[in-house]
This record gives sequence, structure tokens and C-alpha cells, in this order.
Amino acid sequence: MNLNKAFLIGRLTSDPQLRTTSGGQAVTTLGLATNRVWVDRTGARKEDTQFHSVVVWGRQAEVAHQFLRRGSLVFIEGRLQTRSWQDAQGQNRKTTEVVCERMQLGPRPSGGENRESNQSEPREPQPTEEKTEELPAINVDEEVKPEDIPF
Repeated sequence: MNLNKAFLIGRLTSDPQLRTTSGGQAVTTLGLATNRVWVDRTGARKEDTQFHSVVVWGRQAEVAHQFLRRGSLVFIEGRLQTRSWQDAQGQNRKTTEVVCERMQLGPRPSGGENRESNQSEPREPQPTEEKTEELPAINVDEEVKPEDIPF
């Protein structure tokens, strides 16, 4: 039996990039950052951040482009895929990405501007007073309680 499945909950590192294939299918690429927090043997709090490339196809690609932006929280379920190509200098290159099969959007910012309304104008960074809920870290050395799970 084989299984290729990835589950990621993280924040976008940049605004989604929407393109259309020559066949007319929408494809969006996302940069996603995930954090891991733990306490080492000395009691010091440690944190590690990983960056992932995510590819979203079809209607989900359009939804991602419409509703997500840099900093948005998103849950991605998908599969890992490795692609190979030759760059302009003739070097062989490889990349591994998550191909999204299911996506769940996180909470929307409370002061949210509609992305559709000023899509033609570049967005200026706005100072925000958003209420964002910090997801609690679960210590794996302790018993996990249902109330500790953030979803």
C-alpha cells in the first residue's frame, strides 16, 4: 500500500499568483510558512519555520486568489509532487511542491477590504488593528486534551 498525503496549516508568505494554462485552466501558486514550536531538554523554547510551495488548480485556484492574501491562515490538504526541468543555463533543476486537493480558509480579518474592489490599484500596506487569534502550541510531552486542539 502507498500513501502520498500532506496536511499543512500555515500563513501565506505572499499574495497568491493566478495564471491560466494554454488550455484555459486556472492555476494559483502559494507560498506557505509553517511553524513548529517545542521546548528542548534545557527548558528553552525553540521555534522552526518551514516554507512550502503549494499549487492549486481549477475553481479552488480562483477562490484562493480571490480570498487569500499575504498573512492569511489556510489549511491545505494535498499530495507531494516533484518536478524536474532545465534552466536557461542548461542546469537540471528539481522542486517539490504540494498539489492542493482540498483547501479550507482561515478566519478573515475583521477590518477586511474587498480584494475585488481595488484589484487594479496596487495595495498599500495599511496599519491594522486586527484581532488575530494565536494558535496554541501543544506540548507533545504532556497528554493532549481536546480543548487544546485549535480546530
